[in-house]
Amino acid sequence: MPDRPRRIVVAITGATGAVYGLRLLQFLRDTPGIESHLILSDAAILTLHQETGLQKREVEALAHVVHKVRDVGASVASGSFQSDGMIIAPCSMKTLASVAHGLSDNLIARAADVVLKERRRLVLMVRETPFNLAHLRNMTAVTEMGGIIFPPLPSFYHQPASIAEMVDHTVARVLDLFQIEHGLAPRWQGMQAGSTGTDAS
Repeated sequence: MPDRPRRIVVAITGATGAVYGLRLLQFLRDTPGIESHLILSDAAILTLHQETGLQKREVEALAHVVHKVRDVGASVASGSFQSDGMIIAPCSMKTLASVAHGLSDNLIARAADVVLKERRRLVLMVRETPFNLAHLRNMTAVTEMGGIIFPPLPSFYHQPASIAEMVDHTVARVLDLFQIEHGLAPRWQGMQAGSTGTDAS
C-alpha cells in the first residue's frame, strides 16, 4: 500500500493576519506529497474578506479538503486520523483560550486538542498586542502541553522589499517547524565581516 501524503491541518480564525493562513494554503496546494485540511471559523470569513477581498469559496478552493467549523464529527476530530500536525494561522485569543483549557467547543479547538493528545506538532500563530495576563497564561499552558506559540513577528535582517516578502519569511519559519522544504525565504548565512562596527549585543 502506498504511503499516505503528509497531512497538515490549517485553521484560520478571525484574528488579523489572515494572509498568513492564505499563504500557507497556497504553498501547501502547490507542494507535491502534501494534503491540506482547512477549517475556517465564522469570524475568519469576515476577516479574510476585509483584509484580502476574497470570498469564502475562493479560500476553500486552495485546500485539498475542507471541514466545517461546527462539524465535530469530522475526520480531523479523531486521533485515529493520521496527520503531521496543525497550524492555526492566525490564532485569535479566543481560540488560544479554547485550546489552553481543552474546551473542544468547535472543530478548530477539537482538532488542536487531538494534535496535542497524539503528541503531534501544533503551531499557534497568535495575533494580539499588547498581551494581558490571561493571554500570557494561556500561551504558557499551551507551551507546557507541547504546542508552539509562534507570533508572526516580521523580521528585517533579510531586508524585505514588500509585505509579501515579510509574510513569506514568516511562513517559511513555520514550514521549517514541520521540516517541509521550501524556497520562500533565504537562509541566514551569518553577518558579513565588516558590515557593522558596533557591538550587536
